[in-house]
Amino acid sequence: MSRLPRAATSRLILASVTVMTTLGVFGFAERVSTQAGQGGVRQAAWPPALRGPAPGEVEVLPVQGQVFLITGAGANITVQAGEEGILLVDTGLASMSDKVWAAVQTISKGKLRYVINTTEHADHTGGNATIAAKGETVPLRERTYTAGPMGTLEYNRASVISYLTVLHRMSAPTGQAAPTPQAAWPDNTYSTPQKRFYFNHEPVVITHQPANTDGNSVVLFRKSDVVSAGDLLDLTGYPLIDLKAGGSLQSIVQALNRLIDTTVPAAHASGGTLVIPGHGRIADHAEVAYYRNMTTIIRDRIQDMIRKRMTLEQIKAARPTRDYDARYGRATGAWTTDMFVEAAYRSLAAGTN
Repeated sequence: MSRLPRAATSRLILASVTVMTTLGVFGFAERVSTQAGQGGVRQAAWPPALRGPAPGEVEVLPVQGQVFLITGAGANITVQAGEEGILLVDTGLASMSDKVWAAVQTISKGKLRYVINTTEHADHTGGNATIAAKGETVPLRERTYTAGPMGTLEYNRASVISYLTVLHRMSAPTGQAAPTPQAAWPDNTYSTPQKRFYFNHEPVVITHQPANTDGNSVVLFRKSDVVSAGDLLDLTGYPLIDLKAGGSLQSIVQALNRLIDTTVPAAHASGGTLVIPGHGRIADHAEVAYYRNMTTIIRDRIQDMIRKRMTLEQIKAARPTRDYDARYGRATGAWTTDMFVEAAYRSLAAGTN
């Protein structure tokens, strides 16, 4: 086999390098144009169009294992159903109670045994009174037992579980008017870091996780590998910060970090543990990590502005959320971008943890 002369080989290599460099420059230029949104390149619109239930209607979606999602009734409602009965996480708006219960019945005809409230807000607890009355507490003794106390005051109602401060805010001291009817109040509260029990052949782990308020609960269905996160994760907007109820941006960041520790991704960082947010679509580890990164970046920006002694008005004008407004921003509604920035500023300026 003949060999090229050394000079010819050198010229061939030089020509190849030149062509590759030229292609690389053009490729880089194209990438820069794409990132900058210039040169006629169209950016994908956010949020993408998603099909959901019509206003005033609900929809049932399977999640995985024994867990389902009911959406369209205010906050997302998690349903765990098995041979021992039904467990709900949150109950949605009061006005949607009948439709929520009809949706539950399409999943299972079993007894409703437990309702877990992740927070006290009305879009999570509004259906408590109506829906809990459809259920029945797991009996500790036979109905005919007469040798002593039965162990519960009311059997003809599902047990409603929450962190202790949720009950405090839904009720009121003696002689004062409560913001919610007594039939909606939790009757099974906890004040420890966790409340755990076994239901439908899997561990149910309820963790107290201060975040939007000081009384958030996060619920893990261990065998189904599903987490019901409540308002800690809201894929439709920036996280709610209820300052009067002990919430803070710093607590939300810490809680999201713990949620990430709980979720385990499957192949290629997708799937695995699934997370039901308080609002929005079903998420996985990657979605939670993105949301955590967003809140952390905004927290750090606002903290830096506070250190520079910028006023609240100056911070709002600087738009510390600008990178994420297309995805999470709201100009109208019950929780706007402006309200989020102000609550974040006040919680960080006060050094709230």
